Amino acid sequence: MPSDAENFYISGPTHLINALYWSNEHHRRSVAASLVQGVYIQERDHQKKRQGPQALAPPWWNAFNFQLKEVLIDPEDNSIFGAVYEFQNQIYPTLKIPKYVIAFRGTLIKRKTVLQDFKLNFEITCNTLHRSPRFQVAMQTVQNFVDAAGAPNIWLTGHSLGSAIALLVGKNMCKRGYFVETYLFNPPFLSAPIESWIKDHESLKDGVRLAKSLLTAGLALAVQVSQHHESQEHDSFAMLCNWIPYLFVNPADHICAEYIGYFENRKKMVEMGAGIIERLATKNSIRSLVSGALGGDSEVWHLLPSAYLTTFDLGPSPDFMRAHGINQWWNPNFPYKSTLHSYDHL
Repeated sequence: MPSDAENFYISGPTHLINALYWSNEHHRRSVAASLVQGVYIQERDHQKKRQGPQALAPPWWNAFNFQLKEVLIDPEDNSIFGAVYEFQNQIYPTLKIPKYVIAFRGTLIKRKTVLQDFKLNFEITCNTLHRSPRFQVAMQTVQNFVDAAGAPNIWLTGHSLGSAIALLVGKNMCKRGYFVETYLFNPPFLSAPIESWIKDHESLKDGVRLAKSLLTAGLALAVQVSQHHESQEHDSFAMLCNWIPYLFVNPADHICAEYIGYFENRKKMVEMGAGIIERLATKNSIRSLVSGALGGDSEVWHLLPSAYLTTFDLGPSPDFMRAHGINQWWNPNFPYKSTLHSYDHL
């Protein structure tokens, strides 16, 4: 029997079926999350051979007037990892309605997908996700639809592993001159989760992050001097500052929680008059600097110049799966704090 979580009419945002306002940021967030859930359920339908009336995925997009345009298949395990949805009857083009939404699922812990998904999670930690066939399929698909419809008419969205793919695709599109609206749910942050490990000790968290920023900035300067690097007129990190993705983070989720500290520490460093130090620290990691010094890839895929950071917190989560789940993001009783963080302010 399918779980209730797979059934849109039991677990989905049914409150939006006849009351969807595209100008409402919470409604846009809920739709983006639902379309990601649609990718998860498509793969579950595929695994369980649910077709036609038995398929549970279609309501996750049909309810919001989308149709399935294209399915994205991982060439290594033949799983469905993404989908392109097309909005139907677009009669209000000024109301932030995308023509296409390209969505990517995260890790699906099922027999047919778990090995490949965990392999890709490992590639995230090794900063090699961009070399994977799954990412290459995603990148080419987004480029094709941007070429055909224009970047302003497209959204990217993903959850967990899928948000890592969406983020990296979005950054690459920026470097090609295209700014695509992007919704990232529980995106992985490759650093010790200070935010979720050190609770109720703000001064200790601030001290740890300050020390880390000083160490990172010092190492970045040392690498520049040792390799005789001059300040680049066109900073590739600064080039991304006008792209402002939406990040959705639960403080109890250790996979993504450190995005909160990453952006809050930048603000505090500026208030301390240490903005120059933080400009170096915010676009580097110790791992990337060491890798670059040894001739490897020095760009860090998960660091961002700017973002709308939205945090969700219902108090202590009973388990990791709840804090990391996609379903929290269409909760109609959404307790949130949303903050714009801009690199221009450093």
